[in-house]
Amino acid sequence: MDFISKINIKELFNNFIGYLGITGPLSIIRAIIDISIVTYAIYKIIKLVRETRAWQLIKGIIVILIAAELSKLLKLNTVAYILSNTISILAFAMVVLFQPELRRGLEQIGRSRFTDLFNFEDKEERVKTTAMIEDIVKACTELSKTFTGALIVVERETKIGEIIKTGIELDSLVSSELLINIFTPNTPLHDGAVVIRGTRIKAASCFLPLTDNPNLSKELGTRHRAALGITEVSDAFAIVVSEESGKISFALNGGLTRNLTPDTLRKALNKNLLEKKETGNRLALWRVKNTNVKEGTK
Repeated sequence: MDFISKINIKELFNNFIGYLGITGPLSIIRAIIDISIVTYAIYKIIKLVRETRAWQLIKGIIVILIAAELSKLLKLNTVAYILSNTISILAFAMVVLFQPELRRGLEQIGRSRFTDLFNFEDKEERVKTTAMIEDIVKACTELSKTFTGALIVVERETKIGEIIKTGIELDSLVSSELLINIFTPNTPLHDGAVVIRGTRIKAASCFLPLTDNPNLSKELGTRHRAALGITEVSDAFAIVVSEESGKISFALNGGLTRNLTPDTLRKALNKNLLEKKETGNRLALWRVKNTNVKEGTK
């Protein structure tokens, strides 16, 4: 307690301000910009190497640095000497070890426009989402041709973890081959819905709540009613492939658009997953009232 009481908070604060070189409002703005640039650069570097072998190498380097400091504190002179010499050659070794990542990063900088460097939107996620959309469209097209029933739910802002728990959790990347295989008749997972969160299939064979809408067409089966049901209780949307007719339908906000072509399905997915929404009420390519079902054209 005596040690704490002797600490001069004002002096520490003044020393910190002096270290940052803050002498006025302009220097504060300059310090904020400086820290922001460094933070953003570190963030981009982490994003660049997070899913590569370089991430494991970086963790190894951090371990060596920590071990070197600990060996100095514990007076382990031999260990400290070895680690210190190891660290001294890391600067040269990093150029060789990180050569693929460095080249990829420089290529990205060269291809990007100046404004893209300050764009905080995750481009990798956008690319993954675009690829996922194409896989969904391809799978639905193939399932439609073979009159194979399918029900795909895509989660958005409202989490539907309770629905995911009713099925078999997969947590796998979305691919057209996997979706087709899941809905193949007489397979363990074909009955029920597939739930997609982000760009991954979280679960298959999930049970969905059925709609209570009494005005639906009698020709709509359980899959369509389940698709409408989940969109009535969340902001998720659902894609249905009819087992009887092979028609592709799109459900959102308790409304259903039927008889979609691969191109119109792609547009609907792009609208709801990629494009920015101008207002909270314009959430879909087609808005349908809860009491109506709109019939498309072939």
